[in-house]
Amino acid sequence: MQFIKSAIAVLFFVAPFMPQAQSTYLPQGSKDEILLERLEIKAQGDSVLNFSQIKPFSRKHWVQSLDRLEKDANGLRLSSVDRYNMQRARMNNLEWVTGDKSVYRSKKPLWNTFFKTPANFIEVDRSDFFLSVNPILQINYINDNQSEELNYLNTRGFVARGLIAKKIGFHTYLTENQERPPVFVQEWMAKYRAVPGAGFNKSFKGTGKDYFDARGSVTFNAAKFLDIQFGYDRQFFGNGYRSLYLSDFSNNHLFLNLNLKVWKLNYVSKVMELTSQYSRMGKDTIFPKKYMAIHHISFNAPKWLTLGLFEGIVFGREGHFEFGYLNPIIFLRPMEQQMGSPDNAFVGLDFKANIAKRFQLYGQVLFDEFNLGELRKGNGSWVNKWALQAGLKHVDMFGVKNLDLQLEANLVRPFMYAHYDTVANYTHYNQPLAHPLLSNFQEFIGILRYQPSPKWYMQARMNYWIGGSDRNGENWGNNIFLDYRTRASDYGNEFGSADKTKWMNANLWVAYELFENFFMEGNAYLRKAPAKDLNIMGSLGIRWNMHRRQYDY
Repeated sequence: MQFIKSAIAVLFFVAPFMPQAQSTYLPQGSKDEILLERLEIKAQGDSVLNFSQIKPFSRKHWVQSLDRLEKDANGLRLSSVDRYNMQRARMNNLEWVTGDKSVYRSKKPLWNTFFKTPANFIEVDRSDFFLSVNPILQINYINDNQSEELNYLNTRGFVARGLIAKKIGFHTYLTENQERPPVFVQEWMAKYRAVPGAGFNKSFKGTGKDYFDARGSVTFNAAKFLDIQFGYDRQFFGNGYRSLYLSDFSNNHLFLNLNLKVWKLNYVSKVMELTSQYSRMGKDTIFPKKYMAIHHISFNAPKWLTLGLFEGIVFGREGHFEFGYLNPIIFLRPMEQQMGSPDNAFVGLDFKANIAKRFQLYGQVLFDEFNLGELRKGNGSWVNKWALQAGLKHVDMFGVKNLDLQLEANLVRPFMYAHYDTVANYTHYNQPLAHPLLSNFQEFIGILRYQPSPKWYMQARMNYWIGGSDRNGENWGNNIFLDYRTRASDYGNEFGSADKTKWMNANLWVAYELFENFFMEGNAYLRKAPAKDLNIMGSLGIRWNMHRRQYDY
């Protein structure tokens, strides 16, 4: 509560000084993200797109980048599908489009009121006010060979965003969901007492779950280069399919973001209110709270190379908030040491290199604890808690337009993200904040994307990982919810210890965009878990104005 009051006080303090226009952000899982990645690689040295590792990305900056890059369309070797996607991207971000907008208007809007543009059910576009309101719908039926029941996802809701006087941006998103996921997801939910990506939930028709997904934020520009966002949503830090820093796998959270973009630098300071581990026990209660502070600075020089430095700290206090962590500049680890080193601190480095306008190399390394002396001994000391990511993206592979490849490896040491005080582990609402596989694994990912024509989307993905699991009730570092002082051994903690197991999760997705942001899609899944038969799943469904539900763990 103290954090909320402080954040609101900050907003009221800076509100009178908002001379600049502000933007909302691209939604989670936006189809624009594929185009954004392609244009970033093809442009190689775009000073705005090269900071796209912080997601969601600003709509304002996105449209400005589209306008800037279209002038060099031939030099970027854009395909006809790319040009089509750029046109539709402007339509979906119309509040930032300048000049004549008639090209984006519907020829026959419904009753001259609805769908004035194909992208928005209700749209108001005036010089001092923009508003769009859209329905949300997802109906997906899943056939699972390990289930005797028909699994499904049924989502209904709405999303709205607006811009007032080119100064205040806002968005809201609300869905009501009933879901009976595949059996392996049901097992995950039973183990961790949570629904991946969701918060409070209730049982629905036995093995199903019923839950709301509510998000919203307000954004404005406090100074020429400083953006402020306050809301309840989720973010993603990184260039990869996974993030070792902060992913959008877990539930939404309350946050205050400061984003400074100046010269060749992009600096983010983020404070989050999280829900600590809990067990509801079938009655209403107040869930325990904890907090997280994050700083991330990116430097883009030379233009094809972006380097980043990350620091984060997770903490909880009995009855009060640690206001020292609100300082957006000071290094968090030295401050944490001054308090007696009670909290869970992380430091990371990341990079991204765009090469030959066809390739991108990227990576992250994150340290929880590190002891060089123990590392040299090579004895598998538990204190060396670190995670490593390395990846490659290749656009227009083999000269085939809009055929893109992504390869990625993620290595996470045992006990990474865990803490002796389980309040301070790297989790939120009984879900991991970073990688969904928790820790103690090596994961390898291959993704092939293809858009053969404007309306067709195809993707093949395979995740293969070697993980360690606890045996006989012993803690070998996979379950980050456990107190690391309960570890089975100080040494011999290698990738995959103590019981090394191999897993595979593959997915083939095909979708057709029947009309703007309305997809008819099908999925085929293959999943192999240790000591279990091959899990074969297939799904068919429709999706309108929302992201895909992923079962990729």
